[in-house]
Amino acid sequence: MGRSRRTLPEELLLLALDPTTGTTAQPQSLDLGLAGAQLVELALAGRIAPDGDRIAVVAPRPTGDPTLDCALELLRRRGAPVRAVNWIGGPRLGLRQTYLSHLERCGMVHAVEGQMCGVLPTTRYQATDTAISREIKARLDSAIRTGVPPDPRTAALAALAHAVGLGKHLYPGNEGRSSRSRLRDLIRHDPMGGLVAHAVMDVQNGAAAQPRRAPAPAARQAAGPGARPAPEPARGVPAQPRHGSMARAVAH
Repeated sequence: MGRSRRTLPEELLLLALDPTTGTTAQPQSLDLGLAGAQLVELALAGRIAPDGDRIAVVAPRPTGDPTLDCALELLRRRGAPVRAVNWIGGPRLGLRQTYLSHLERCGMVHAVEGQMCGVLPTTRYQATDTAISREIKARLDSAIRTGVPPDPRTAALAALAHAVGLGKHLYPGNEGRSSRSRLRDLIRHDPMGGLVAHAVMDVQNGAAAQPRRAPAPAARQAAGPGARPAPEPARGVPAQPRHGSMARAVAH
């Protein structure tokens, strides 16, 4: 995959970045969205494909993007299709910072050092060219305004933006209510984007079920030799672990 265009994780992050404050909207759910955006980007590149509610690697060759290739290799090592909700709900320590640093190297943002409460060092990121963010949002605005089915990339971006809660950031107030509703509706225009967006929301809602485990030997014996074991009740996926301490606190 060439570097002639921005990847979906980069575009999602630029959408979430406040051009005035240098902070990111919805920082906790955004981390989940970035992991999901990687899946959609890999699918657009023909490296993975949906298999029901799971993700299967169909072409393990590298894309040329180091961060995406790391995710692709981790998926390949699983050896079998992985549930999208389990992948997105797994630990993604430092993923947002990885993409912020990448955008800084590409010259799309620049770091602004500061202090929190006059003590803790912080880093905020200001867009160096707000025209890029405006162009990305204009694609969403066009899809919302015209009602014409968008291309898969824009549809997936809309689905992810809705899933991580960027609707109120992009279309605030009562006047933005109809735009937020139409943003949500765009989720149906891309199957992979829809699968990933729903997985992101499921993780946030704790609605994903863990794989079932076999009952204890005593339970099997009590059930009788021919009885089928009863399924365990569904349990939510554990919450994504918080980021560990860093030498610099990245402003959320």
